Amino acid sequence: MFTDRLIRYLCAGFLAFALCLPGFAADYNLRMTMNSNDQDEDYDGSIVFKNYVESASNGAISVELFVGTQLCSKGAECLQGVGDGSIDIYISTSGGAAGVFPYVQVLDLPYLMADDRIAENVMQSDFVRTVRKMALTDSGNTIRLMTIGNTGGWRNFANTKRKIAEPSDMKGLKIRTVVADLPQVLVKALGASPTPIPWPELFTSFQTGVVEGSKNGITDIMNMKFPDAGLQYVTLDGHAYMGALWWMNNAKYQSMPKDLRKVITDGFYALQQATFASPKRKSIKAYEDFVAGGGNLYVPTPDQKAMFKEAASPVYDWFKANVKGGSEVFNALTSAVADAEASMSDSYGKDLE
Repeated sequence: MFTDRLIRYLCAGFLAFALCLPGFAADYNLRMTMNSNDQDEDYDGSIVFKNYVESASNGAISVELFVGTQLCSKGAECLQGVGDGSIDIYISTSGGAAGVFPYVQVLDLPYLMADDRIAENVMQSDFVRTVRKMALTDSGNTIRLMTIGNTGGWRNFANTKRKIAEPSDMKGLKIRTVVADLPQVLVKALGASPTPIPWPELFTSFQTGVVEGSKNGITDIMNMKFPDAGLQYVTLDGHAYMGALWWMNNAKYQSMPKDLRKVITDGFYALQQATFASPKRKSIKAYEDFVAGGGNLYVPTPDQKAMFKEAASPVYDWFKANVKGGSEVFNALTSAVADAEASMSDSYGKDLE
Protein backbone atom coordinates (compact mmCIF):
# COMPACT_ATOMS: atom_id res chain seq x y z
CA MET A 1 0.00 0.00 0.00
CA PHE A 2 1.07 3.57 -0.64
CA THR A 3 2.20 5.51 2.40
CA ASP A 4 0.66 8.92 3.06
CA ARG A 5 3.90 10.66 2.11
CA LEU A 6 4.15 8.74 -1.18
CA ILE A 7 0.56 9.58 -2.06
CA ARG A 8 1.32 13.24 -1.40
CA TYR A 9 4.35 12.98 -3.68
CA LEU A 10 2.23 11.57 -6.47
CA CYS A 11 -0.43 14.21 -5.94
CA ALA A 12 2.18 16.94 -6.23
CA GLY A 13 3.31 15.47 -9.53
CA PHE A 14 -0.14 14.92 -10.99
CA LEU A 15 -2.52 17.80 -10.38
CA ALA A 16 -5.56 15.94 -11.67
CA PHE A 17 -4.87 13.12 -9.23
CA ALA A 18 -4.52 15.60 -6.41
CA LEU A 19 -7.87 17.11 -7.28
CA CYS A 20 -9.38 13.63 -6.89
CA LEU A 21 -8.35 13.58 -3.20
CA PRO A 22 -10.22 16.55 -1.68
CA GLY A 23 -10.43 14.87 1.70
CA PHE A 24 -6.72 14.22 1.99
CA ALA A 25 -5.42 15.58 5.32
CA ALA A 26 -2.09 17.33 5.79
CA ASP A 27 0.23 16.33 8.62
CA TYR A 28 0.46 19.95 9.81
CA ASN A 29 -2.10 22.75 9.50
CA LEU A 30 -1.00 26.35 10.09
CA ARG A 31 -3.49 29.02 11.13
CA MET A 32 -2.09 32.30 9.79
CA THR A 33 -3.69 35.66 10.56
CA MET A 34 -3.22 39.33 9.73
CA ASN A 35 -5.23 42.33 11.00
CA SER A 36 -5.40 43.88 7.52
CA ASN A 37 -7.22 43.23 4.24
CA ASP A 38 -6.66 41.53 0.91
CA GLN A 39 -5.28 44.75 -0.62
CA ASP A 40 -2.37 44.85 1.80
CA GLU A 41 1.27 43.80 1.34
CA ASP A 42 0.82 41.41 4.26
CA TYR A 43 -1.82 39.52 2.31
CA ASP A 44 0.40 39.40 -0.78
CA GLY A 45 3.13 37.83 1.33
CA SER A 46 0.79 35.33 2.96
CA ILE A 47 -0.47 34.09 -0.42
CA VAL A 48 3.13 33.52 -1.58
CA PHE A 49 3.89 31.71 1.69
CA LYS A 50 0.82 29.49 1.47
CA ASN A 51 1.48 28.53 -2.14
CA TYR A 52 5.16 27.81 -1.57
CA VAL A 53 4.76 25.82 1.66
CA GLU A 54 1.89 23.66 0.48
CA SER A 55 3.64 22.89 -2.80
CA ALA A 56 7.17 22.38 -1.48
CA SER A 57 5.94 20.12 1.33
CA ASN A 58 4.03 17.93 -1.16
CA GLY A 59 0.89 18.61 0.81
CA ALA A 60 2.32 17.69 4.21
CA ILE A 61 1.63 21.27 5.37
CA SER A 62 -1.60 23.20 4.81
CA VAL A 63 -2.06 26.90 5.54
CA GLU A 64 -5.35 28.53 6.55
CA LEU A 65 -5.51 32.31 6.06
CA PHE A 66 -7.58 34.47 8.41
CA VAL A 67 -7.70 38.04 7.10
CA GLY A 68 -8.95 40.72 9.46
CA THR A 69 -9.93 40.21 13.09
CA GLN A 70 -11.48 36.74 13.03
CA LEU A 71 -8.90 35.24 15.42
CA CYS A 72 -7.70 38.36 17.25
CA SER A 73 -7.83 42.14 16.89
CA LYS A 74 -4.84 43.71 18.64
CA GLY A 75 -1.10 43.06 18.80
CA ALA A 76 -0.88 41.87 22.39
CA GLU A 77 -3.94 39.63 21.99
CA CYS A 78 -2.65 38.14 18.76
CA LEU A 79 0.82 37.51 20.16
CA GLN A 80 -0.74 35.82 23.17
CA GLY A 81 -2.54 33.55 20.71
CA VAL A 82 0.78 32.73 19.05
CA GLY A 83 2.30 32.01 22.44
CA ASP A 84 -0.48 29.66 23.56
CA GLY A 85 -0.72 27.95 20.15
CA SER A 86 -4.25 29.01 19.20
CA ILE A 87 -2.65 31.00 16.37
CA ASP A 88 0.32 29.58 14.48
CA ILE A 89 1.48 32.65 12.53
CA TYR A 90 0.79 36.36 12.97
CA ILE A 91 2.19 39.51 11.37
CA SER A 92 2.62 42.69 13.39
CA THR A 93 4.07 46.13 12.91
CA SER A 94 6.75 47.21 15.37
CA GLY A 95 4.14 49.31 17.17
CA GLY A 96 1.77 46.35 17.37
CA ALA A 97 4.39 44.16 19.07
CA ALA A 98 5.99 46.87 21.23
CA GLY A 99 3.78 46.14 24.24
CA VAL A 100 5.15 42.59 24.40
CA PHE A 101 8.62 43.06 22.91
CA PRO A 102 9.44 46.78 23.39
CA TYR A 103 12.84 46.55 21.69
CA VAL A 104 11.25 45.91 18.27
CA GLN A 105 10.64 49.66 18.23
CA VAL A 106 14.25 49.89 17.07
CA LEU A 107 12.71 49.71 13.58
CA ASP A 108 11.01 53.05 14.30
CA LEU A 109 14.27 54.84 15.09
CA PRO A 110 14.67 57.51 12.41
CA TYR A 111 17.19 57.90 9.63
CA LEU A 112 19.31 54.82 10.40
CA MET A 113 18.74 53.09 7.05
CA ALA A 114 19.17 55.10 3.88
CA ASP A 115 17.23 53.14 1.28
CA ASP A 116 15.61 49.86 0.27
CA ARG A 117 18.89 48.14 -0.61
CA ILE A 118 20.29 48.80 2.86
CA ALA A 119 17.05 47.93 4.67
CA GLU A 120 16.47 44.70 2.76
CA ASN A 121 20.05 43.63 3.41
CA VAL A 122 19.61 44.33 7.13
CA MET A 123 16.33 42.38 7.26
CA GLN A 124 18.19 39.29 6.03
CA SER A 125 21.10 39.66 8.48
CA ASP A 126 21.99 38.50 11.97
CA PHE A 127 20.04 41.49 13.28
CA VAL A 128 16.86 39.45 12.78
CA ARG A 129 18.39 36.46 14.54
CA THR A 130 19.30 38.69 17.50
CA VAL A 131 15.69 39.88 17.82
CA ARG A 132 14.50 36.28 17.41
CA LYS A 133 16.70 35.14 20.29
CA MET A 134 15.52 38.01 22.51
CA ALA A 135 11.85 37.30 21.78
CA LEU A 136 12.22 33.58 22.42
CA THR A 137 13.85 34.31 25.77
CA ASP A 138 11.21 36.84 26.80
CA SER A 139 8.29 34.64 25.72
CA GLY A 140 9.49 31.54 27.54
CA ASN A 141 10.54 29.98 24.23
CA THR A 142 7.01 30.17 22.80
CA ILE A 143 7.08 32.99 20.21
CA ARG A 144 9.55 32.81 17.34
CA LEU A 145 10.34 35.68 14.96
CA MET A 146 10.54 34.12 11.51
CA THR A 147 11.35 37.08 9.29
CA ILE A 148 10.95 40.82 8.87
CA GLY A 149 9.41 42.04 5.63
CA ASN A 150 7.81 45.34 4.68
CA THR A 151 4.32 46.72 5.07
CA GLY A 152 3.88 49.97 3.17
CA GLY A 153 7.32 51.19 2.18
CA TRP A 154 8.77 54.05 4.27
CA ARG A 155 7.27 56.41 6.81
CA ASN A 156 7.27 60.04 5.67
CA PHE A 157 5.97 63.19 7.28
CA ALA A 158 2.72 64.45 5.78
CA ASN A 159 0.55 67.39 6.79
CA THR A 160 -2.33 69.70 5.93
CA LYS A 161 -0.53 73.05 6.39
CA ARG A 162 2.75 73.53 4.52
CA LYS A 163 5.75 72.05 2.77
CA ILE A 164 8.29 70.64 5.22
CA ALA A 165 11.83 70.99 3.90
CA GLU A 166 13.80 70.99 7.16
CA PRO A 167 13.13 70.42 10.87
CA SER A 168 12.30 74.07 11.59
CA ASP A 169 9.26 73.74 9.29
CA MET A 170 7.76 71.21 11.72
CA LYS A 171 7.62 73.66 14.62
CA GLY A 172 4.19 73.73 16.24
CA LEU A 173 2.53 71.19 13.95
CA LYS A 174 0.23 68.72 15.67
CA ILE A 175 1.44 65.35 14.41
CA ARG A 176 -0.58 62.19 14.91
CA THR A 177 1.28 59.36 16.64
CA VAL A 178 0.38 56.07 18.25
CA VAL A 179 0.32 55.92 22.04
CA ALA A 180 3.85 54.44 22.27
CA ASP A 181 6.58 56.65 23.73
CA LEU A 182 9.16 56.47 20.96
CA PRO A 183 7.21 58.22 18.16
CA GLN A 184 6.17 60.91 20.62
CA VAL A 185 9.78 61.50 21.65
CA LEU A 186 10.74 61.74 17.97
CA VAL A 187 8.02 64.26 17.10
CA LYS A 188 9.01 66.43 20.08
CA ALA A 189 12.69 66.28 19.09
CA LEU A 190 11.74 67.73 15.70
CA GLY A 191 9.82 70.62 17.29
CA ALA A 192 6.28 69.40 16.64
CA SER A 193 3.52 68.41 19.02
CA PRO A 194 2.71 64.66 19.24
CA THR A 195 -1.00 63.91 19.39
CA PRO A 196 -2.02 60.26 19.93
CA ILE A 197 -5.09 59.47 17.82
CA PRO A 198 -6.59 56.04 17.03
CA TRP A 199 -6.14 55.11 13.37
CA PRO A 200 -9.91 54.91 12.59
CA GLU A 201 -10.34 58.50 13.85
CA LEU A 202 -7.53 60.04 11.81
CA PHE A 203 -9.55 61.11 8.75
CA THR A 204 -11.98 63.11 10.86
CA SER A 205 -9.13 64.49 12.97
CA PHE A 206 -7.52 65.96 9.83
CA GLN A 207 -10.84 67.48 8.79
CA THR A 208 -11.43 69.13 12.17
CA GLY A 209 -7.83 70.19 12.81
CA VAL A 210 -7.38 67.99 15.87
CA VAL A 211 -4.17 66.94 14.14
CA GLU A 212 -2.37 68.56 11.22
CA GLY A 213 0.06 65.84 10.22
CA SER A 214 1.08 62.20 10.43
CA LYS A 215 3.95 59.85 9.69
CA ASN A 216 2.77 57.31 7.13
CA GLY A 217 3.59 55.58 3.88
CA ILE A 218 1.96 56.86 0.69
CA THR A 219 -0.15 53.74 0.16
CA ASP A 220 -1.75 54.15 3.60
CA ILE A 221 -2.35 57.84 2.88
CA MET A 222 -4.12 57.10 -0.39
CA ASN A 223 -5.97 53.98 0.77
CA MET A 224 -7.46 55.99 3.64
CA LYS A 225 -8.28 58.94 1.31
CA PHE A 226 -6.50 61.39 3.62
CA PRO A 227 -6.10 64.01 0.83
CA ASP A 228 -9.90 64.35 0.89
CA ALA A 229 -9.50 65.39 4.53
CA GLY A 230 -6.95 68.06 3.64
CA LEU A 231 -3.63 66.20 3.71
CA GLN A 232 -1.81 67.86 0.82
CA TYR A 233 1.91 67.93 1.73
CA VAL A 234 4.24 64.92 1.85
CA THR A 235 7.96 65.19 2.55
CA LEU A 236 9.87 62.12 1.36
CA ASP A 237 12.26 62.07 4.29
CA GLY A 238 11.96 58.28 4.65
CA HIS A 239 12.62 58.44 8.38
CA ALA A 240 11.62 54.85 9.16
CA TYR A 241 11.35 51.57 7.28
CA MET A 242 7.90 50.08 7.80
CA GLY A 243 8.95 46.67 9.02
CA ALA A 244 6.53 43.75 9.16
CA LEU A 245 7.41 41.18 11.82
CA TRP A 246 6.17 37.64 11.15
CA TRP A 247 5.81 35.55 14.31
CA MET A 248 5.24 31.80 14.66
CA ASN A 249 4.43 29.48 17.54
CA ASN A 250 7.82 27.96 18.32
CA ALA A 251 6.44 24.62 19.51
CA LYS A 252 4.62 24.12 16.19
CA TYR A 253 7.79 24.96 14.26
CA GLN A 254 9.98 22.69 16.39
CA SER A 255 7.45 19.82 16.17
CA MET A 256 8.16 19.44 12.46
CA PRO A 257 10.95 17.30 11.04
CA LYS A 258 13.98 19.21 9.80
CA ASP A 259 13.04 18.96 6.13
CA LEU A 260 9.68 20.60 6.78
CA ARG A 261 11.23 23.28 9.02
CA LYS A 262 13.38 24.11 6.01
CA VAL A 263 10.26 24.38 3.86
CA ILE A 264 8.74 26.79 6.39
CA THR A 265 11.96 28.83 6.58
CA ASP A 266 12.17 29.00 2.78
CA GLY A 267 8.49 29.93 2.66
CA PHE A 268 9.14 32.93 4.88
CA TYR A 269 12.01 33.93 2.61
CA ALA A 270 9.63 33.87 -0.36
CA LEU A 271 7.08 35.84 1.68
CA GLN A 272 9.73 38.41 2.60
CA GLN A 273 10.71 38.92 -1.03
CA ALA A 274 7.06 39.43 -1.97
CA THR A 275 6.57 42.08 0.72
CA PHE A 276 9.77 43.84 -0.35
CA ALA A 277 8.40 44.12 -3.90
CA SER A 278 4.72 44.81 -3.30
CA PRO A 279 5.02 48.35 -1.79
CA LYS A 280 7.32 49.45 -4.61
CA ARG A 281 4.70 48.57 -7.19
CA LYS A 282 1.70 49.88 -5.27
CA SER A 283 3.38 53.17 -4.39
CA ILE A 284 3.77 54.16 -8.07
CA LYS A 285 0.06 54.69 -8.61
CA ALA A 286 -0.36 56.07 -5.10
CA TYR A 287 2.14 58.84 -5.77
CA GLU A 288 0.62 59.53 -9.18
CA ASP A 289 -2.86 59.82 -7.69
CA PHE A 290 -1.61 62.05 -4.85
CA VAL A 291 -0.02 64.54 -7.26
CA ALA A 292 -2.95 64.37 -9.71
CA GLY A 293 -5.23 65.37 -6.84
CA GLY A 294 -3.19 68.49 -6.14
CA GLY A 295 -0.80 67.02 -3.56
CA ASN A 296 2.67 68.45 -3.05
CA LEU A 297 5.65 66.08 -2.86
CA TYR A 298 9.00 67.32 -1.58
CA VAL A 299 12.31 65.41 -1.58
CA PRO A 300 14.80 66.83 0.98
CA THR A 301 18.33 67.52 -0.24
CA PRO A 302 21.16 65.49 1.32
CA ASP A 303 22.00 68.47 3.55
CA GLN A 304 18.39 68.79 4.68
CA LYS A 305 18.21 65.06 5.35
CA ALA A 306 21.32 65.43 7.53
CA MET A 307 19.57 68.22 9.43
CA PHE A 308 16.62 65.93 10.16
CA LYS A 309 18.93 63.18 11.38
CA GLU A 310 20.84 65.58 13.64
CA ALA A 311 17.62 66.96 15.12
CA ALA A 312 16.32 63.45 15.77
CA SER A 313 19.55 62.06 17.24
CA PRO A 314 18.49 62.49 20.92
CA VAL A 315 15.94 59.74 20.27
CA TYR A 316 18.76 57.18 19.97
CA ASP A 317 20.06 57.86 23.47
CA TRP A 318 16.50 57.90 24.84
CA PHE A 319 15.84 54.49 23.28
CA LYS A 320 19.00 52.89 24.67
CA ALA A 321 18.36 54.30 28.14
CA ASN A 322 14.62 53.71 28.45
CA VAL A 323 13.68 50.61 26.45
CA LYS A 324 14.36 47.14 27.80
CA GLY A 325 17.02 45.54 25.62
CA GLY A 326 17.43 48.85 23.82
CA SER A 327 21.22 48.98 23.79
CA GLU A 328 21.59 45.39 22.60
CA VAL A 329 19.13 45.69 19.75
CA PHE A 330 20.36 49.18 18.77
CA ASN A 331 23.90 47.86 18.49
CA ALA A 332 22.70 44.86 16.47
CA LEU A 333 20.84 47.11 14.04
CA THR A 334 23.57 49.72 13.58
CA SER A 335 26.18 46.97 13.13
CA ALA A 336 24.03 45.35 10.44
CA VAL A 337 23.54 48.73 8.76
CA ALA A 338 27.29 49.34 8.72
CA ASP A 339 27.87 45.90 7.17
CA ALA A 340 25.18 46.54 4.56
CA GLU A 341 26.61 49.95 3.68
CA ALA A 342 30.09 48.45 3.25
CA SER A 343 28.71 45.67 1.07
CA MET A 344 26.74 48.13 -1.07
CA SER A 345 29.78 50.40 -1.42
CA ASP A 346 31.83 47.45 -2.64
CA SER A 347 29.10 46.46 -5.09
CA TYR A 348 28.82 49.98 -6.48
CA GLY A 349 32.59 50.10 -6.85
CA LYS A 350 32.40 47.05 -9.09
CA ASP A 351 29.14 47.76 -10.90
CA LEU A 352 29.82 51.41 -11.77
CA GLU A 353 33.18 50.79 -13.45
